[in-house]
Amino acid sequence: MPEMLIGGEWRQATAQAEIDVVNPATEEVVDSVPAGSPEDVELAVATAQRALAGWSRTDVEQRAAILAEAADLIHAHAKDLAARLTAEQGKPLAEAIGEVSHLAHGVRFYAEAATKVRGAHQDLPSTFGPAYGMVIRRPIGVCAAITPYNFPLTLLGTKVAPALAAGNTVVAKPAATTPLATLEVARLFSEAGVPDGVLNVVTGRGAVIGDALVRHPDVRRVAFTGSTAVGRQVAELAAPDLKRLSLELGGSDPVIVCADADVDAAAKAVIVGRYWNAGQACLGCKRVFVHDSVYDAFVSQLVDRVGRYEPGDGTVKAEKPKLRMGPIHTRAGRDELLEQIESGVSSGGELLIGGGTGSSEKGWFLQPAVIAEPSADSRVMREEVFGPVLPVLRFSDFDDAIARANDTPYGLGSSIWTHDARLIHRAALQIDAGMTWVNQIHYGYDELPFGGIKASGFGKEHGIEALDSYVEIKSVVVGGLQ
Repeated sequence: MPEMLIGGEWRQATAQAEIDVVNPATEEVVDSVPAGSPEDVELAVATAQRALAGWSRTDVEQRAAILAEAADLIHAHAKDLAARLTAEQGKPLAEAIGEVSHLAHGVRFYAEAATKVRGAHQDLPSTFGPAYGMVIRRPIGVCAAITPYNFPLTLLGTKVAPALAAGNTVVAKPAATTPLATLEVARLFSEAGVPDGVLNVVTGRGAVIGDALVRHPDVRRVAFTGSTAVGRQVAELAAPDLKRLSLELGGSDPVIVCADADVDAAAKAVIVGRYWNAGQACLGCKRVFVHDSVYDAFVSQLVDRVGRYEPGDGTVKAEKPKLRMGPIHTRAGRDELLEQIESGVSSGGELLIGGGTGSSEKGWFLQPAVIAEPSADSRVMREEVFGPVLPVLRFSDFDDAIARANDTPYGLGSSIWTHDARLIHRAALQIDAGMTWVNQIHYGYDELPFGGIKASGFGKEHGIEALDSYVEIKSVVVGGLQ
């Protein structure tokens, strides 16, 4: 059984309790991990606090070199990491390899960015004599990295890599159902030279160790990715100590396909943006508004391509021309998706394809679905749909498309398919979302800030800008110059 990593040592939980990790494709137990307790959190945070002074004073080029080595090791062990990820999460091996590659790229990005953190010099008025000011950036301290089950590795990297690059220490808490690949990545960071106590991983249930980690007075920064409901709870727990927060929460991203769109390219991108990882993504194409003039052509291509997916065990390739889709991660998640599909259809929508559970006796599979014209107040339109279900709707007026795109509590991503610069400009300014893609799939680039507004949370990950959320910006005034 894998153990938790605390202070460079692999440990069992204080309470000696365990959690089984179940393969959602086979419903078989893959392994078990320690079910951590608040006492384990206390030990991990205290260890990270002790390691902070040494790591924050480590030469920045050395920190960068260690992160670069970690990226190389992740790349070298990509196949093993992907296999472990598929076993615990369910996604096909090809998708798991993609996630590991994204992780390695992100860690390498922050290895290169570590030496690019800059301050500023400012001449000051001579009211109290000649003086100048400096703006310096100092590490915050112990950071908590709390990750979900859908992309456990890439979302770990977006938190751990900038935190370490800026000189902080980290206690990571993976989802209780997907801890295995995270523990292996932590092992590779240690092998790369990350000192003991700088990166710690505590496994267990969120209600037990997640809450204890967020509440801990020595944790100064919390980076959380998960549902909006849990994000609100995290914000409440962090509020008394005014901790620095980034909350990357749910999404219901709109896509607007205009009359002049490249329909073939748009359909291909929407397919990947909605059905990758069996649709289990906060960022993705979740509501598609298509201009009347290209609606039939778009929907025809969409349904044809969706029909190629074959849900099944992610370790087994589908026979061509079929494409493998993995399971829904939990039975409860699949049951909720079935209810959302029913809501869309009973509200007047037409189920064009999919929506069933298939004939497999084992595994939490769902046939990918497309629903035409569900009601605006149906669950499939009002809620976050965390699975392979896509509503498609017509529009004739661009103002109406923008208004309907914004008719959601969420504001994570969005996209528009057009070559009209005026419509691109309006979409960029008027869609209420943290990001807008133009003629491209919804994809979180490590090079650009990533995060949402409204019920999709606040704060940014990715990009050079993310480093500022892992430092304290301090002003220093230097006088007595004569």
